[in-house]
Amino acid sequence: MSSPSPAWQHESAIIDAGAQIGAGSKVWHFSHVCGGARIGEGCSLGQNVFVGNDVEIGHGVKIQNNVSVYDAVTLEDDVFCGPSVVFTNVYNPRAAVSRRNEYLRTLIRQGATLGANCTIVCGTTVGQYAFIGAGTVVNRDVPDYALMVGVPARRIGWMSRHGERLGLALRGEGEATCPATGERYRLRGEVVTRVMDSATPTA
Repeated sequence: MSSPSPAWQHESAIIDAGAQIGAGSKVWHFSHVCGGARIGEGCSLGQNVFVGNDVEIGHGVKIQNNVSVYDAVTLEDDVFCGPSVVFTNVYNPRAAVSRRNEYLRTLIRQGATLGANCTIVCGTTVGQYAFIGAGTVVNRDVPDYALMVGVPARRIGWMSRHGERLGLALRGEGEATCPATGERYRLRGEVVTRVMDSATPTA
């Protein structure tokens, strides 16, 4: 079996000494990766992407054009960041007041999708396979599988791992099947979990 291809960068990209970038990852035009960043395998950083020093990015992450991933942000495996997604790391910034010791950590969990032009306010966690609609402003934690839209974000439904809307109520009890994969999901209260059985793949 052949080994994976090394990371690749466009000639206009800047990768500072010390940055860790996994095999098969690509860094496109005019992007800048700071020296303390850790980026996994098979990632794609589009045009004009900035990655700060205190940033951890998992495997298979796709970051579209014009996204700045600032210090104190973690993106787990298979996260999708649409064009011009905005992250912050200080809740109450002032140009004349240094707040570098007040950064609030932001965590985007595995498989989540952040739609184009959405804003993730610092200190929040976006759950696994959650789906944040374009232009949404997230200012509080988002549950796993939640479909969020609006300013501020509100939950309007639930999404499967495959990115299909599930026929579940916003709260209560029920079960639904992903129309694309047949995976089953269960709602209890305001928590959705995937139903694991012998017919359901675990990967």
